[in-house]
Amino acid sequence: MKVVIIGSGNTATVMGGRIASAGHTILQVMARRDAAAAALAGEWGSAYTTQWAGILRTADLYIFALSDTALTGVGPALQLPEKLVVHTSGAVAAGVLKSVSDRYGVLYPLQSLRKEMRPFPEFPLLIDAGDPADLSLLETFAGSIARQVQRADDSQRLKLHTAAVVVNNFSNYLYTLAADFCRQEGVDFSLLLPLILETAQRLERYPPQEAQTGPAIRGDAGTMDRHLDILKNYDNIKELYGVFSAQIEAYYHTR
Repeated sequence: MKVVIIGSGNTATVMGGRIASAGHTILQVMARRDAAAAALAGEWGSAYTTQWAGILRTADLYIFALSDTALTGVGPALQLPEKLVVHTSGAVAAGVLKSVSDRYGVLYPLQSLRKEMRPFPEFPLLIDAGDPADLSLLETFAGSIARQVQRADDSQRLKLHTAAVVVNNFSNYLYTLAADFCRQEGVDFSLLLPLILETAQRLERYPPQEAQTGPAIRGDAGTMDRHLDILKNYDNIKELYGVFSAQIEAYYHTR
């Protein structure tokens, strides 16, 4: 397919790389900053523009890899009648691009993406479209760049996006707190990396509720008290430790 990518951030970079690697043609990159647009265009052998009016009208698919806020402002700036336009957000309705074209949809990568990633990571693609024919077309396209493709309406994508925040953003914040604690207490955070990896990889073999370990599930009050004493000067970690321990005890001891 011939594709135009609007955006130059993490999602645009990784998605564009996967699309180009799959043999599709990226005709053009559109971005606000000239340097960013030129850099991506150079990587893919594409044209580029920084103006809405400069967007080519000859592509099969237009991918808007923009922030959720920016998506709501596209309609007044750009009209692409009869062209298939999609956005890449998990938390925005498919119809946000309805004012751009009557052919609209979603191509949402369920992954935490960073433009520096090499090789490009695997990610499931959740797709939706206003028209059944366009949905089938997107399904075929998505299958060329991702191993897992699933149809998901606005409600399903929002639920998965919410779950993604919990498993990715919240867990990374806990890693941040643990790294700060280790640094201040003079112990080596890198020794925890095999544990972090094993905990994640274990989920490929067991449901998460069967993989839970630790003093809270054992009801080991003595160990938890010793941990809380060590955390007496770390109010934020201590508060979360107490909340999580209580939640784990309640979840497993009432089942």
